[in-house]
Amino acid sequence: MLSSPDLSFSRTLPIVVFNQLGELLEQMAQTVGSAVLILTEATLARIYIPVEWQRQRFTLVVSEQFSALLVGTFEQGSREIEGQGIYSEINAQLTFNLEAIASFVCELRDLFECDSYTHQNLERYQQIIKPNDATLQSQFTLLLLGYLLTQPNQEIIASPSPIGPAVYICQPVEDALKKQISQEQLLNQVTTQIRKSLDLPVIMATAITQVREFLELDRLVIYKFAASQVNTQPYQSDTIPFNETALTTDMELSVRESTEIYFSIHENNDRYSPFISTNNQPLLGDCQKYGGYIVYEARATDAITSVLNYTEKNCFIRTSQCWEKYQQGFTLAVDDVEKTYALEECLLNFLRECQVRAKLAAPIMFEDKLWGLLIAHQCDRPYQWNDSEKSLLVAIAEQLAIAIHQAELMQTLTQEKQNLEQRVIERTMALRDALLAAEAASRIRSEFLATISHELLTPLTYVIGMSSTLLRWPLGELSQRQRGYLQTIHDSGEHLLAMINDILDLSQIEAGKTALNISEFSLVNVAENAVKSLQKKAASEQINLILDLQIDPRCDRFTADAKRVEQILWNLLTNAIKFTPKSGSVTLRLWVEDNTAIFQVEDTGIGIPEEQLPLLFEKFQQLDTPYRRRYEGTGLGLALTKQLVELHRGRIEVESTVSIGSIFTVWIPTQAMRVGS
Repeated sequence: MLSSPDLSFSRTLPIVVFNQLGELLEQMAQTVGSAVLILTEATLARIYIPVEWQRQRFTLVVSEQFSALLVGTFEQGSREIEGQGIYSEINAQLTFNLEAIASFVCELRDLFECDSYTHQNLERYQQIIKPNDATLQSQFTLLLLGYLLTQPNQEIIASPSPIGPAVYICQPVEDALKKQISQEQLLNQVTTQIRKSLDLPVIMATAITQVREFLELDRLVIYKFAASQVNTQPYQSDTIPFNETALTTDMELSVRESTEIYFSIHENNDRYSPFISTNNQPLLGDCQKYGGYIVYEARATDAITSVLNYTEKNCFIRTSQCWEKYQQGFTLAVDDVEKTYALEECLLNFLRECQVRAKLAAPIMFEDKLWGLLIAHQCDRPYQWNDSEKSLLVAIAEQLAIAIHQAELMQTLTQEKQNLEQRVIERTMALRDALLAAEAASRIRSEFLATISHELLTPLTYVIGMSSTLLRWPLGELSQRQRGYLQTIHDSGEHLLAMINDILDLSQIEAGKTALNISEFSLVNVAENAVKSLQKKAASEQINLILDLQIDPRCDRFTADAKRVEQILWNLLTNAIKFTPKSGSVTLRLWVEDNTAIFQVEDTGIGIPEEQLPLLFEKFQQLDTPYRRRYEGTGLGLALTKQLVELHRGRIEVESTVSIGSIFTVWIPTQAMRVGS
């Protein structure tokens, strides 16, 4: 620091005496008139400062007529109570040397390198330093002499003796402990409120009211940045008016270097106007990054100005490091705005209008992002914030951040729930529409097939009947070729009739118009009839058709639709015979388990590839080439079989191995007899 040997005063003083000397310098500056600069260490509260500056205090007076510098450095190990410096000693230096003062202003100017406006101001004041006016110098000398005469022992005041009265040492410690306990109780109350409630507005309003009363603050506010995501609505109180308006209380938050930005607030307007540049264009990016507004306020009395109802203010915001400092957890303590913002005339006037004389701001950090600030105000007097007050405000800000996190999680959960419910509704409606469309298409198709099939039956009956008649015609003898043609016509008609009947059956089942004719019958007779009806066809294909009855005669009687059960067996046996090569075998097994008839058709046929198994029971599905050209069929047999089985509330399964064969197994439970049947 001051390296010049030309010092008017240099000695170790109690901090009380040092402060009183600073007040004398300020008192002297008031008599100089206009164009005088008065700065103290409070000016450095809003910027980063090197470690060596953190232990220093100073009072600087600069003008064309009178300049002086009082600077002091705390001794290592100085004793303090609650950060108030009651017994601290300081190495003090008082000088009127122009070079020493100019050097100090130069060092001070370099600290504000990132703030071009303040940097330029200090550089301008550095240029106006001149030798002190003799009259003003003598006036200050007399003022200092008068002070020394009225306080003859102040310069040698030392720390109280360890054996002094208990009131000097024990009482302050006891008071400090009591205050610490009270702070812990208050913090516990706020924490409990946060745990019990998810109502963020109530938590914030209650917390700032309790903290303001405990710290005896004139005003306590919560400032929220516009870019913060958590929505908060002010809590309405009978004693505290909470109206959401736009007001930036920490005007030193940076936007862009040397950019003039106007900030406007209008009464009874819940929306803040956008930042406007010198060319009247909105700086929306800056607004979103740095803009904000007060969302909660607690005041000691109605006589204190409400920043929520502030009508209008236009000011310039210049670049500083304050926003970045808050982002890193910095706590701003301003004991006297008149000293801290002596170089910020516009901001100082703004704070005067808002009745802010001292302020303490702690950041509210949410997920490593700066959500807002918790700001304490003393309105009518300077106030030296102590460490316990700073710690309490920081702790409350941390608890509010927890409450905000809870609200964010609840807000996200609620939004996700609403989105999920909306997606479920949309998906359900889409599925319903698709189902209705599918049902309509299926109904139309079934009706179409039924109509066409019915219309085909009449001419087909004539074809089959006439060909059968001609084959039995008694008059005249048919040639072998003629008889062959008639037989082909007759067989094709029979095959076409079977196909049409399958289509009609399938359409009726899908349309829900098919009812089972439940009766009691013999399972053995049904199985024997199915095998007997296909014995001739199997023999013509040189296939061995086997009936394996594994049924107890006492379980032979069964209740179901006998005709449909026989149709199921006929379809499965026909399918097995069709895909079994010559000299192969087809076996029908039958047994009963737990009132369920089990039919199993096993063949030694070509088998079914595994990838085709899922399509086996689909309508109009056949084996892929080359089997499609080799084996006739429409692919309706197995589809109809599955429908008939499910109509009995049964099930059908298949196991198959290519070139080895297939096994179809059908489970049909006994059916309840209908009343009156």
